[in-house]
Amino acid sequence: MYYEIIGGSFPAVNVVLNDGETVVTQSGAMAWCDEDIEMSTNAEGGLLKSIGRMFSGASLMFVRHTAHRDGSKITFSASFPGTIREFEIDEEHEYFAQKSAFLVAEEGVNVDATVNRNFWAGLLGGEGFVLQKFTGQGTLLAEIDGSVVEVDLKEGESIKVETGHVALFESTCTYDVESVSGFKNVFFGGQGLFLTTLTGPGKVWLQTLTAQDMAQKLIPYLPTSSSVSVGSSSSHSND
Repeated sequence: MYYEIIGGSFPAVNVVLNDGETVVTQSGAMAWCDEDIEMSTNAEGGLLKSIGRMFSGASLMFVRHTAHRDGSKITFSASFPGTIREFEIDEEHEYFAQKSAFLVAEEGVNVDATVNRNFWAGLLGGEGFVLQKFTGQGTLLAEIDGSVVEVDLKEGESIKVETGHVALFESTCTYDVESVSGFKNVFFGGQGLFLTTLTGPGKVWLQTLTAQDMAQKLIPYLPTSSSVSVGSSSSHSND
């Protein structure tokens, strides 16, 4: 598999496949492809496993794209402004990720849902109770919101991260949540009640933008049902 990331802040990835090569993606991720790419949709790993993945932000069904000619091209677009990064998956390199991180991978990569061992860390942390887990063998292309910052944590070294800014981390890291201390910090600090704590050894990929933060900033500018009805009645009276 050969690929090229395009599109700047609104990225997509062009993938070139040889005859017989297959990549796997979520439903709806494909933007366009050559006519000799065959698509097949199924519940990878069975229905129960698919339902588990759905809770981690992945689609219920996965789509397999198989080339029937050398040099067949297919393009996948990210679902949010940000970055697409490559990760090589093998026995020594397994990863946990935020919801909706999975974009496309070689067919040897397994995409699963996993429940965080610490209930409160999963329920209250930025990545949610269920994470995406990537194992197996092959190349993974993952979505990261906004720009990406890579942090290499040494043994026992920790970093505290605001909710939602953890994009992906190696499975050698431990993941936990701690509450923000201090009355004024909690109610006026603007950081929320909890911070995610990641402890090394291992690499962590942080994202500068979150969908939740963007949605909150857009809410004041979105029309409400009352404003729409007023506008509609005004235009009707003018007629």
